[in-house]
Amino acid sequence: MMPRRARRSVEVFSLSFLDCICCGFGAIILLLVLTRHGQPAKIEHSRQNLQAQLRDLQQQLRIIRGESIDLQRQLLGRQQLRERERQQLAKLAGDLSNIQGSYAASTQHAAQSNTTQGDPVATQQTLTKEMAQVLKAQPRRPTEPIAGIPIDSEYVIFVIDTSSSMTENHWPANLKIIDEILALYPHIEGLQVMNDQGIYLFGDTRGRWLADSPQLRARIRTQTAHWHAFSQSNPVPGIEEAIRTYRTPDRRISVFVLGDEFTGTSIQASLDAIGRLNLPDAAGRRPIRIHAIGFPEAPGMSPFTNIRFSALMRLVCEQNNGTFVGL
Repeated sequence: MMPRRARRSVEVFSLSFLDCICCGFGAIILLLVLTRHGQPAKIEHSRQNLQAQLRDLQQQLRIIRGESIDLQRQLLGRQQLRERERQQLAKLAGDLSNIQGSYAASTQHAAQSNTTQGDPVATQQTLTKEMAQVLKAQPRRPTEPIAGIPIDSEYVIFVIDTSSSMTENHWPANLKIIDEILALYPHIEGLQVMNDQGIYLFGDTRGRWLADSPQLRARIRTQTAHWHAFSQSNPVPGIEEAIRTYRTPDRRISVFVLGDEFTGTSIQASLDAIGRLNLPDAAGRRPIRIHAIGFPEAPGMSPFTNIRFSALMRLVCEQNNGTFVGL
């Protein structure tokens, strides 16, 4: 029997095993290197995207801030506008209160004056057919007042409201009043006609007096019947134009204002402006008399502007030696 061969001892951690282990670790490292190769490029791309988004957000923030500033300015402007409108409303309310007080006082004063004087013509205070008949039957002196209006002027200027409230509601009566006023002056040195804005009936005659004649009076009637000049229902500009252009201390001049509305901002400011232009002389006489004919409130028209016209023209006539006649 053959003797058993002794087994050779096997070494587990031999050189071949180590080679395999190293190859495996190398493969793993290689895989890791390959998988991480594109990561820096992705990081850089992400960084650029984030920067772009940041710039967009910053731009949007600037836009929002600009819009916020604009909105704040608009809000401030509207607040200031609201405050101005509130002040204007309060001022108008004060004017209305003053007008109502003046109107009530004037009405009471007129009633007392008519009762005291007992003059049927002054009580009538209108240029009517009945008044004309009374005057024909009762001769008068050339300078005697008619219905409270002194007829002592050598020159006459008409300031006529040509707004739609007048032309659509009162124009026939307005033309009749013009005829009756002219009939009170059989002959005068000069005439002129303009509307409440200072626009002349005969546009090329500004600064000149029209020589009185039957033909001129006929032309005035014809032209006025179809006159529709621009108007803001405010007689003050026309009165100022008449005084500024034709004021002469050595001439007796009367201005007749015919209208139904006053849309100006302030009665007192208008009264002061007219007073500064028509300053009295040393004897206290103002160069130009101002009379006014007030037409009634038209259908559908606000009574506020009609009342303001009456209040303004009563004060203007009183200050400038004239007479206010309410129809």
